[in-house]
Amino acid sequence: MNDLIISCIQTELVWEDKPANLQHIEAWLQQVPSTAHIVVLPEMFATGFSMNAAALAESMDGPTIQWMKDMARQYRKIITGSLIIAEGGRYYNRLIWMLPNGQYYHYDKRHLFGFAGEDQHFSAGKEKTIVQVNGWKICLQICYDLRFPVWARQQAPSAQGIQYDILLYVANWPERRIGAWDTLLKARAIENQCYVVGVNRVGNDKSGIYHNGSSSIIDPWGEVLWNLQHEEGIHTQQLDYAPLQNAREKLPFLKDGDRFMIL
Repeated sequence: MNDLIISCIQTELVWEDKPANLQHIEAWLQQVPSTAHIVVLPEMFATGFSMNAAALAESMDGPTIQWMKDMARQYRKIITGSLIIAEGGRYYNRLIWMLPNGQYYHYDKRHLFGFAGEDQHFSAGKEKTIVQVNGWKICLQICYDLRFPVWARQQAPSAQGIQYDILLYVANWPERRIGAWDTLLKARAIENQCYVVGVNRVGNDKSGIYHNGSSSIIDPWGEVLWNLQHEEGIHTQQLDYAPLQNAREKLPFLKDGDRFMIL
């Protein structure tokens, strides 16, 4: 299994200003090492966590999707992050997994943050999305999904092997609840015997709610490999498969897990 190199961009977001955010992120993309395979951006990276879906939503051939295609092609990286998408008369908080060749996959946020009224403006996703890079399987998730362990739970190994190797979360998670973010990222890594990558924003939103980031990369034992707080930054991490395999072989508890289906 080849190693996987991921670059995480923790950035401030200008409220509902797509050109400013895309220009700012493009400056960060110029600093991504040539060796990186994947670049991870925060949740709603083009707008901030806005409920103004009707005014800000784009189609799947809109300008932000085109920007992602251009950046992925130019820098020869997979670029991922979520944005507001309109489709079939509904709005989705949709994570886009954009490949350098212009093909893409997507994941619609399953758990909508009712406390902020997200469930009043957006429709919930119904299916998991697991993508593959260099033989690694990556399960895509968004922010509030982190609080619901059953949705992320690794299934017992099957004839196809382990369901995924990395849980990836993009977020707009405020500092006032960052203790839960930090703890749950570790819990998801330990209980699913996988790496966890969580990329959050920094700075204040329109309501003055402060986000301190605390973007992290965590190994299958729950050890924090990287964490950044209170500032913008880019971090590139090589994830090695051998420690992941070693954790699963030394403590193979996934095979004893409960078998279940989510309807």
